[in-house]
Order: sequence, then C-alpha cells, then structure tokens
Amino acid sequence: MAKPPVLTPQAEDFPRWYQDVLNKAELADNGPVRGTMVIRPYGYSIWEQMQAQVDARIKGAGASNAYFPLFIPESYLKREAEHVEGFSPELAVVTHAGGKQLEEPVVVRPTSETVIGESMSKWIQSWRDLPLLLNQWANVVRWELRPRVFLRTSEFLWQEGHTAHATESDAAGYARQILHDVYEDFMVNVLALPVVVGCKTPAERFAGATNTMTCEAMMGDGKALQMGTSHELGQNFAKAFNITYLDDTGTQQLAWTTSWGVSTRMVGGLIMGHGDDAGLRLPPRLAPIQTVVVAVRDDEAVIEQCRVIAQALEAAGVRTRLDVDTSTSMGRRVTDWEIKGVPVRLELGPRDLAAGEVTLARRDDGSRTAVPIDGVAAAVQGTLELIQSDMLTRARDARLARTVSVETVDEAVEAAAVGWATLPWDRVGPEGEAALGSHAMTVRCLVRPDGSVPDSVGETDLIAVVARSY
Repeated sequence: MAKPPVLTPQAEDFPRWYQDVLNKAELADNGPVRGTMVIRPYGYSIWEQMQAQVDARIKGAGASNAYFPLFIPESYLKREAEHVEGFSPELAVVTHAGGKQLEEPVVVRPTSETVIGESMSKWIQSWRDLPLLLNQWANVVRWELRPRVFLRTSEFLWQEGHTAHATESDAAGYARQILHDVYEDFMVNVLALPVVVGCKTPAERFAGATNTMTCEAMMGDGKALQMGTSHELGQNFAKAFNITYLDDTGTQQLAWTTSWGVSTRMVGGLIMGHGDDAGLRLPPRLAPIQTVVVAVRDDEAVIEQCRVIAQALEAAGVRTRLDVDTSTSMGRRVTDWEIKGVPVRLELGPRDLAAGEVTLARRDDGSRTAVPIDGVAAAVQGTLELIQSDMLTRARDARLARTVSVETVDEAVEAAAVGWATLPWDRVGPEGEAALGSHAMTVRCLVRPDGSVPDSVGETDLIAVVARSY
C-alpha cells in the first residue's frame, strides 16, 4: 500500500495544503486568542530576511526609523471622518486599565496615520523641515472576522511609512518611489513574485487616501493577494492634525502626506505563490538557509567532509546548514528539508566521497547533479542564481497562462473563477464592481494598456484587473 502524502495535494484542497505547510514546515501556529498567531523560529527567520531587505531599501529611499505608541486616543481617529469610518469595524478599544474605567477610551493601533500626524504637527515648522520621511516596524491590531495565519490575523507585524512634503507632486513622487524602488523591486527581485502594480479603484482605496497604489501577486490557486500598498493622503490628515509649515515667503501652508506598508502577509504570499505539493519553495535571495549539506551515512570521513564543504560555503557567503543527524533516516531528512523549501541540498555518502563528488539537488525543479567537491562552492553559487531566475520566470509564466483578456463583466466573472481577468475599466464602473462583489470578486487594480501605473483613476483607456482574493 502506498504511503499517504505528507501534505494534502494542492489540487485536492488548497487551503488544507496551506495549513499543512504551516505545520510541517514549522512556520506558525494559531495563538490562544482567536485571530492571533504564534510565529515559530523558522517562520520568523523568513520574516527577518524580508524585514532586513525591505528596511535597507526604505533607508535607501531616505526614510528614518522611529517608534510610536501602541495606544491611540480614540479622539485622534475621529478627527479624520473617512479614516475612522473605514477602520471602525476592525478596532480593538481599551476602556479599562489599572482597575478603573478610562476617562477616554484608547484604540490599539490599526495603523498610525493619526498618532504620527500629531507628532508631525509638532516637529514641522518651516519648509526646511520637509520632507519628513519616517518609518516604523511594529505590530498592529485589526479585529479579523475570518482569520487565516499570515494572510489575515487580528494582530500582525509590519512596517508603516509616513511622510510629509511641501507639494502635492513631491508627495506623489515619493509614494511612487516607495511603490517601485522598495516594494516592487523587493517582490520581483527577492521574492521572485512578478507583481502587477497599479491603482486601486475609489471603492477599494485606503480610508482617507486620495490615491492608493498596490502590488498584486497571483497565488497557486489563481487568487490574488495584495502584497503591499502605497497611499497618497493628499491634505486630509494635514488638515485634521494641523500639519503646517512656513514656506520660503513666510506664508503658512498645509503639508501633503503619504503612508505605505507591507506586512507578514508577504510570508503567506511567499508560501502560496511558490509552494508545491512537497512544501515550500524559497527563492535563494530570501531563504534563511540557502544550502543544506546532508551526510547520507554515519561515516566519520563523510561527516568530516560535510563539515569542510559547509565551511567553504559559509566562507563564500552562502547561508548554510549542516545536517549530520544520521540517527534520523535519510528519507525523513530529505522530506523535511524539502518541506522547508531550502533551495539547494548537497548529499554526500561514502560512494560520493570516493568519487570526489557530491550530489546537488535543486528544490525548485527536483533535478539532481553530481558536482566535484573541489568546485562545490562555485557550483552552488551559480545554481542559486539560476534558481532565483527560474522561479521568477515560472511564476510569471503561470500568471500569464491564467490571465484572460475579456470584454464584459460577465466574461470577467467566468474567467476570474479560475484565474485573473482583464477588461477595459470603462466597461465596469460602480454597477460592475457591485456585480463582481456578488461573486466574491474585486477589481484588484487599474493599469494602463502598457501595464504601467496611471497617475489617476480618471485617465482614459485604463485596464481593470479582476480576481478573487485573500
């Protein structure tokens, strides 16, 4: 009798497959309060890689990290009507503390535009203080009715950038810089996820924004996942929090602000965007462990050579793990490393050692190659770059194959049942969006015919990308 698969096959039950990967790869568990999660060490090591690489790009864009309070006075949120209306169903509100009822309830931050806006109003005096470019790495709380680990949780980790500018064009330009140079660059060139970048429709905008731009990725089941957003906030928050400055003529002006963020949702996107029936497939530039060196047998010479290979790889800058736990069967160890998505596995046994070779196994396509031990570091480095490129190509080809150009909303509903649909935006409109919503579908973003991001949703000839989403 054949052994049952370690993971539920994707084609059989994609949500169950996802849950199996979370468990078997030791990524995360559900927390004790509904909607919360416990991120396990391996899952957190993936988030740390994301955090480090996104943070470097944010700093490269000129922003500085700061930290702002977890608790926000309820009155702050009420200053910007659209903002509080958009978030009110998700708010967690503290009414008692220290055994007493609070004079004013405080909100556990769902996002920090309001509390950071209050600080900006104090810190900005003149045009010389602009632009003010801030970012914080923090947790936020949005009470989630339908939680799913990493994708939608009541508490999650993220970065949120908040900036103030002297002009509308400067603010819009910076929001786009973050969108392309930070988010799109990271998602395409590190996560190997070929995101579609565009503007949200007015109905899908961030609460209080004048323009929301998004990065949308296709998951393995054909659904879309919003991987990150960058918002132009106009002067809405500047008016609410009196973020003003004296220009170079001594005239008081209102600032223009932006906000932007990515979260631990990217971990879920990474799992569902690249994973297969054997588990995770991690792109090498992100993988916490890029290569694992596995001793096939409990042989002193084999184990010693494995150590030498691991040291050589580390010296070459490859993030490496040594596996000489021969008390566990080879089959079990191979399965575990495959589930964890380690890009390259090197296997060494007595026969390999005698031949002066080591077996190089690629996680992305399952191929196996014998390479000389003397040249293993160079072979691994070259293979890692090849895997990175191949994963991006494979993901892009899969998205293109499951994206259909249509002419009507009805056709979009049919196509988006199994993938994505694109159609002229002027054939959708509010009634079309409502019709899509009745089928649990949305316009994920609007793009120009050439695929670029429009300056506004009012441009003509825009294309709507329609999909089911997480």
